[in-house]
Amino acid sequence: MIDHSEEENKDALIKTLLEVVQDIQTKLLSEDDEEKQWLIKNSPSPVIANLVKEMTVMMLYVLDAIGKLEPVNGITISKKFGFSKGSISKITRKMVDKQIIQFEYLPDNKKEILFRTTSLGKEIYQLHLAMHRQIDSSVNHYLKRYNESELQFLVNALREALHTSWLYSGLNEESID
Repeated sequence: MIDHSEEENKDALIKTLLEVVQDIQTKLLSEDDEEKQWLIKNSPSPVIANLVKEMTVMMLYVLDAIGKLEPVNGITISKKFGFSKGSISKITRKMVDKQIIQFEYLPDNKKEILFRTTSLGKEIYQLHLAMHRQIDSSVNHYLKRYNESELQFLVNALREALHTSWLYSGLNEESID
């Protein structure tokens, strides 16, 4: 026998969960402003604060990639982080103009350009790392409120969601262990 009230409760919870996921997406998109304000407020100098004000989120992502991988070429950044080569080219030109990064050529290859952070770029990169350490600490503190089985459920649910196609129902629904 089918318990209709249980099915209705489940449907209501699924609807609520979808609404919460949508709200989380909206919040994450709006946090770009919050993060930028944090970076400006915590800048070590007015010069850095002004550069951060002028930077886009994509520029910060590219700077982060260069800071982690330097010296690095645009193709590697593009492949590793999923940005188009055209976007990388446009963003790196702007960053070179602002003296956040510099480019260099390999001695035996004048065609391939490698990117490195300048001293200003290193300061912004370190500031960006500090912001992410703050975020990681806050997330860790937040998640400590859950017990081990609740955290395991979240890990499993999110991992399965990551590997599920929402367009092609049933294709990727096998459980991830």
